[in-house]
Amino acid sequence: MKFFEGRGHRIVRSSSLVPANDPTLLFTNAGMNQFKDVFLGREKRDYLRACSSQKCVRAGGKHNDLEQVGRTRRHHTFFEMLGNFSFGDYFKAEAIPWAWELVTKEFAIPKEKLYVTVFEGQTAPYLDIPSDTEAEELWAKIVPRERIFRRDGTENFWQMGETGPCGPCSEIHYDMGPEASDQGHKNCTFPCPDDCGRYVEIWNLVFMQFNRDDQGRMTPLPRPSIDTGAGLERMTAVLQGKLSNFDTDVFRPLIDEAAALVPQGGIEYGANHDTDVSLRIIADHARASTFLISDGVLPSNEGRGYVLRLIMRRALYHGQTLGMNEPFLYKMSSRVVDMMKDAYPELAETAHHVAKAIKIEEERYAQTTGFGIEELRRLLEGMPGWEVEPSGLDTGQEIRATAPGGRQKAVEYKKILGGVRFRFRNVVPGDVLFRVHDTFGLRPDFVQDLVRDSGGTVDWKGYEAEMEKQRERARASWKGAAKQIADPAYQKVAAGMFSYPLPGGGVKIQPALHSKFLGYDQTKSTGCKIYGIVQNGESKYELRKGDEGEIILDKTPFYAEAGGQVGDTGRFFASDSDHEVAHITDTYRPVSGVTAHKATARDTLRVGDVVTAVVDVERRDAIRRNHTATHLLHAALRTTLGTHVKQAGSLVAPDRLRFDFSHYAELGEQDLLDIEDLVNQHILKNEEVRTDLMDIDQALATGAMALFGEKYGDRVRVLSIADGGFSRELCGGTHVSRTGDIGLFKIVSEGSVAAGTRRIEAITGLGVLEHIRKADETLGMVGETLRARPDEVLEAAQKLAEAEKKLRKQLDAQQMKRAAAEAGDLLDQARDIKGVRVVYARVEGVSRPAIRQMVDQLRARLGSGVIALGAVADGKAALIVGVTQDLTARLDAGKIVRQAAALMEGSGGGRKDLAEAGGKNPDRLDESVQAVPGIVEKML
Repeated sequence: MKFFEGRGHRIVRSSSLVPANDPTLLFTNAGMNQFKDVFLGREKRDYLRACSSQKCVRAGGKHNDLEQVGRTRRHHTFFEMLGNFSFGDYFKAEAIPWAWELVTKEFAIPKEKLYVTVFEGQTAPYLDIPSDTEAEELWAKIVPRERIFRRDGTENFWQMGETGPCGPCSEIHYDMGPEASDQGHKNCTFPCPDDCGRYVEIWNLVFMQFNRDDQGRMTPLPRPSIDTGAGLERMTAVLQGKLSNFDTDVFRPLIDEAAALVPQGGIEYGANHDTDVSLRIIADHARASTFLISDGVLPSNEGRGYVLRLIMRRALYHGQTLGMNEPFLYKMSSRVVDMMKDAYPELAETAHHVAKAIKIEEERYAQTTGFGIEELRRLLEGMPGWEVEPSGLDTGQEIRATAPGGRQKAVEYKKILGGVRFRFRNVVPGDVLFRVHDTFGLRPDFVQDLVRDSGGTVDWKGYEAEMEKQRERARASWKGAAKQIADPAYQKVAAGMFSYPLPGGGVKIQPALHSKFLGYDQTKSTGCKIYGIVQNGESKYELRKGDEGEIILDKTPFYAEAGGQVGDTGRFFASDSDHEVAHITDTYRPVSGVTAHKATARDTLRVGDVVTAVVDVERRDAIRRNHTATHLLHAALRTTLGTHVKQAGSLVAPDRLRFDFSHYAELGEQDLLDIEDLVNQHILKNEEVRTDLMDIDQALATGAMALFGEKYGDRVRVLSIADGGFSRELCGGTHVSRTGDIGLFKIVSEGSVAAGTRRIEAITGLGVLEHIRKADETLGMVGETLRARPDEVLEAAQKLAEAEKKLRKQLDAQQMKRAAAEAGDLLDQARDIKGVRVVYARVEGVSRPAIRQMVDQLRARLGSGVIALGAVADGKAALIVGVTQDLTARLDAGKIVRQAAALMEGSGGGRKDLAEAGGKNPDRLDESVQAVPGIVEKML
């Protein structure tokens, strides 16, 4: 970066892996992501040149195939992208010579090993993009023409995603030598038609010229710009003379760490292809998991958390194949932190949190893998030609194995499954494979290896069809979010392309606008000019009386929803008048720098009108109290629970505040009291709440906390409480001037919202007073019901609970007597199935414990046979099956109950002699009970 800093570039720190305010991206996947709005003309910065080393994640989709990571030399999930950028300043004539100078002189890479490619031209929807002869001629001045090649749009046209900035590109490729060819090529020339791996792209100059919308249309950007990408991992391999990125000092320490963690003395990297692949996957995925969790992503079943879970479980699966059946990935994260904390200091701050999150997911994976195997067994049982042997087999038995690794490999898989053996005589259906993969995390290749072990096959087409349906659902979800937030009408505002039809005909083009926010100092602003009106996604000249739409002002005191704080409401008045012309119900920022006011017109409004904007002051004050209280709460949590606590989301509304944070245990009553007391202590001290405007690097140097997923400019607002001694955070919201303005703080709830994430809801000010009054009112009503004074309510309630407990015991005893009496009658109804007596019935008015007692009594009195009793208790269906000991070699209560429960949309399990199940559909309980004799007959 010093090379470009010396050429007028501002060094910009890496942004979060969670893109800020960009629903079109799942993760930050390129160095230019944080500059997207600058390229589009929506955002202006105080520099025109920048350079950075950006942390990125690509996992699935257009840019990366997760399944290739670890199997090739250069696929990764997490990587670092070096880049230099020009925002309408310099273009091809400067970027090309600088790239060549850095690569050949500063990095001293031999020129004879380099090749250059340029865009050969193509026709895109609505736009002809000609061949890039300009770049070709610029390269010809410094590179022999025989080393310059034209490539089509699949190779030399770059875009950050399905939508967004894009343009033709020019690449520098490095010849790794014939030994790098994975197809044994000895004399292939550039570009190799088979892409054999010998020639590697190390530098990509993107000439940003277009913006691609969700229909595929490309329109010119306001100013042509430069976006350079150079993967640190690839460049390191070239500079260190390695054929594989995994052999560099970026990865090798992690691979060695993983090898050492293998039980029984570890394994040697390089000794076996299969184990090498597993070690590379573990090393790569440990990096991705560590950085993603550090940036606030946690494993879950949707969105970013779902991708993280896939990455982690792939690493855990490969660890299992190496015999690593105890948690190990969390130890790998510590090594990642040690290696990379100097470049990314935030890793050291979140190290404990990251390790804890990974270990919890490892433990969950072990549990869900067991559930997945059980579900796979349940789905396959009963299908023609399938057999599933029960668990508990000796893993040393002879196992027929056709999978790679032979018998030993099969033994390893069998150990993973706890001794469960499948005999596959048909194809595993694609929907079954998808279900156990999507719901329980059983990897398809894991199931495939089990199938191979028994000589079976998998319906991959069916599985891929189900996966494609899921991808389509995900794409539709993200496209919908993108369309909702990034409406084209608003995109044109900041870019100076906003237009509206004039009443007499013609179109008016508005200049570029960035709405000026006056709300830190004002709640009423005069002379606010209407820049534009948007109604139903279309730009309008006027908003008629009674209509709803969005109004854009050139300046406003209204706060647009951001950082968890809700948008302001209020009114617009005619200039120099108390005549209300619009009622504002919300305020938000559809694109960076543009504030939209959701309005109902009380009078006809037109572009160019001047209004007085007045914020609902009482509501704003309530929001300010809750926002400052949120900062106090964050600081109190870190003081009480530890510095691993990080904000994971928030809501600041006028009636309450909600704060999500990273922590792994339920907060005890005393913890909550301590946190509440600490916040109120700082409120009672009436400490100053100060806001300073400073450069972001200066702000971070003071210890100010930055939140993941938030987008910060180069100048930021730093909020300090008690002169920063208690709290100092970056925050663009509105706040009280002193903590005493909050009044009082009260926690009303605490709970879990996701693995490793807790949520606190609280109230302040008048909200606390209302809470106390409602509590007093409730206490009075309870006292009247119990005929007790307020100070006697607890004692009266305890007496009532004790009486209820006695009555319940008496009721249970009566049920048990009734169950014993009915058991004798049921024996007379036993049915003979191939010499086995089967008792099956639905019983009424008994609890689940009473059903168990009936089954036990019937087994004892029956001597030999099967008992199946069902009942509906508390609105839920229950089925319990018992098999006498003499029949467990032929009949399995667990298998019987699972097959029967499936009829009422339930599941269950247990021992061979006793098993239980529940059902989601109590109306089909009779059908489940009546199915038992047929199930027993098939088993016999």
